[in-house]
Amino acid sequence: MTGKERIDAVLAGRRPDRYPVGEDFWGETLARWINEGHLVVGESPIDHFDLDLDRAGLVNCYTDPAWTPVVEREDEDTRYVRDGNGALLRQHKYHTSTPEHVSYRITTREDWLEQVKPNLLDFDERRIDFDAYRAAERSSRARGRHFSNDAFGPFEIIHRLIGHEVFLLSMALDPDWVADMVTTYCEFNIIHWEELFAREGVPDATWIADDFGYKQKPFMSPAMFDELLKPGLKRMCDFLHARGCAVFLHSCGYIEPLLESILDTGVDCLEGMEYKAGMDIERLASTFGKRVCWFGNMDVRVFESNDPERVAAEVDRVLSVAADRGLGYIAHSDHSISPLVDYRTFTDYLARVREHPTG
Repeated sequence: MTGKERIDAVLAGRRPDRYPVGEDFWGETLARWINEGHLVVGESPIDHFDLDLDRAGLVNCYTDPAWTPVVEREDEDTRYVRDGNGALLRQHKYHTSTPEHVSYRITTREDWLEQVKPNLLDFDERRIDFDAYRAAERSSRARGRHFSNDAFGPFEIIHRLIGHEVFLLSMALDPDWVADMVTTYCEFNIIHWEELFAREGVPDATWIADDFGYKQKPFMSPAMFDELLKPGLKRMCDFLHARGCAVFLHSCGYIEPLLESILDTGVDCLEGMEYKAGMDIERLASTFGKRVCWFGNMDVRVFESNDPERVAAEVDRVLSVAADRGLGYIAHSDHSISPLVDYRTFTDYLARVREHPTG
């Protein structure tokens, strides 16, 4: 089977010849492995490890898509960067991590209506790198991979625009404003997907990143999700399904209380499944079973131990659940591969996944 055939199979609830594998890597991880001689500069890790899927085409969601990030000040270890939303972020210089959100230019409904929303209502050629998307899509097709266009969902875009604090408080205190932002960004995505699909053809899936949770809790109640976020996610799923495109939803954090509503929108595959935040495929499968294709849940902290026995046990923990229950499943860490993971650890992990029986 090709990677595309494997993923089509698990999405449809059929048994593949082996479990498909996808993965994400920190830039520092690839730099380390290049320095150690395992990869060469410019080599795609997707190609190097012969992974089963790839994605590209993330729409630039900044208020000003032409903005180039500006370093406003820096110290020995960090820099303060102004982004295309006018947000000021504190970033580490020497390793990848979630930046500290220092301040935001957009903090009120009036700011939104005057400075942001008018920039989002029409297709903007600058927001998609069509050349890079086309190259990635052609490479994936040539290698038999499953291919997705990349996207941010409304929750992810909005918290980058106004910050979690203003966003979450506004969900309670000004829900009409939040509903307007969610609706606008859903239509913003659809406007740009329509143009992308018209020019380049429909991909196998659209990969929507929307981090709804943190450790042991989601950011909002199920009722608030249903009122303000679920309609937008369903609108995007309906649009994509009407064009024969599957929907992969990535969410970091603990989102189990939201899963019933998320699956009601039509999401086909749940990616991330962050074990260290409280997500556990065995418990989740007991409740939701085959209603969705599962993707991830292997604890990256175990990979970082570089202990072969612990890594083998972690692979078996997840894949035994998938095999015993006949789940559609794609292998992935529960987040991404950090530079603490040895190259040999990762290649041994891949071999074990690819050798594991699927039922």
